Amino acid sequence: MAAVLQRVLMLVLCLELAVGSLRFEDRFQPNWAPDHVMYDGDLIELRLDNSSGCGFASKSKYLFGSVSVQIKLVEGDSAGTVTAFYMSSVGEGHDELDFEFLGNVSGEPYIVQTNIYVNGTGNREQRHYLWFDPTKDFHSYSILWNRHQILFMADNVPIRAFRKQQDTMLQLPFPDSKPMWVYGSVWNADDWATQGGRVKTNWSDAPFVSQFRGFEIDACEVGGMPADQRSDDGATERGRCADAETGFWWDTPAKATLSPHQVRQLKWVSRRYKIYDYCRDAARFVVKPVEC
Repeated sequence: MAAVLQRVLMLVLCLELAVGSLRFEDRFQPNWAPDHVMYDGDLIELRLDNSSGCGFASKSKYLFGSVSVQIKLVEGDSAGTVTAFYMSSVGEGHDELDFEFLGNVSGEPYIVQTNIYVNGTGNREQRHYLWFDPTKDFHSYSILWNRHQILFMADNVPIRAFRKQQDTMLQLPFPDSKPMWVYGSVWNADDWATQGGRVKTNWSDAPFVSQFRGFEIDACEVGGMPADQRSDDGATERGRCADAETGFWWDTPAKATLSPHQVRQLKWVSRRYKIYDYCRDAARFVVKPVEC
């Protein structure tokens, strides 16, 4: 009996090790400056210097579900740099869901900018500080996307919810038909990223390194084409992914809206850490965006 139990435990351990050892190249590939993308197993380092930024993309595209990654951001003086984790379709009129981490001078906090593009139009930025230092350790960032809402979360705490409006007469924008790839990148944006572009990148501190690990994709895969192919086939898969009767967990009624606990969390984040909301920017939008 003891020998059988030992074999079972060894089998469980082997299965756990197999799951934990998922390699970067199993699901992703460098899509920009591959010589700046370093990876070993599940750990990826993206490097920015004065010659180039870099990035990676998933090998498959997805329509609805959840994507998550743990990121440790550039330490020290990161002014001018942007580390991004996002989903995007391709081509004219693309949809996109963005996490952008805006670097800052030493001692000043990172700013997390989220944005949503629908049919090629963005300008839906929100900005937050975080309640932890994202450069000292890895933290989880995730996007939940279904037919009803989009949630941006940090360490499983919602920092932004974007709801699909039910008033079809107004035709309010919501991304619900275009499969998206998953991307990560680091790049120089010192013309706008830090204090409106007033603080420039200090290249003497290069290379600037952001680390990614712990990718989780629990989403409906459409096709399986490499991310550098720009075709838009897979109508059958899109239909399956968008079908309300498929039984995917993200299509359950519980995921159609925030739970009471998530509502409290979002209010806490908004009250204490939100520093910008496009819906309240009267100087930028003379006419308030329809979804606001």
